[in-house]
Amino acid sequence: MSMMSIRSATAKDREAIRLVEEHAFGQKAEAGLVDALVESGNTVLELVAEEDGHVVGHILFSRLYVEDAGMQFPAVALAPLAVEPSFHGTGIGGALVREAHLRLKQAGETLSIVLGEPGYYGRFGYTHARAAGFESDYQCDALQALAWGDAPAAGKLVYAPAFGAELAA
Repeated sequence: MSMMSIRSATAKDREAIRLVEEHAFGQKAEAGLVDALVESGNTVLELVAEEDGHVVGHILFSRLYVEDAGMQFPAVALAPLAVEPSFHGTGIGGALVREAHLRLKQAGETLSIVLGEPGYYGRFGYTHARAAGFESDYQCDALQALAWGDAPAAGKLVYAPAFGAELAA
């Protein structure tokens, strides 16, 4: 019987992560975003899921800020979450999200933002209602937030520059 494990990503995982992202999304954009976030030093937390010694899942949280009244509040952006298609439905994505949330809370983070499927991310406590007050280039029903403590409910979301490059592409 195989055993799935979750651990922090390392430099040795870069190619495997790139492949998981490309396979999961069927394109190279998310893999490029991951590379840009890592290279620019904007990664807050990056985890991989391994099955039988092979990377089959990946999650990355980057730094973003909520700007309001001249103040900047640090938060994190969940993007992307990817699982090899042959492992979809096995719980790997959920395990990555739950483990990442535990680590982020332990590190003192209090606000996470995601642009994703509400039915999926709602399972982990993300809601659009919590994100509706934010000004964002991505503002829509799929923009969701999760707070673990005192965090702003309004302001402008300022993502890492790699996201702007993605918009321009």
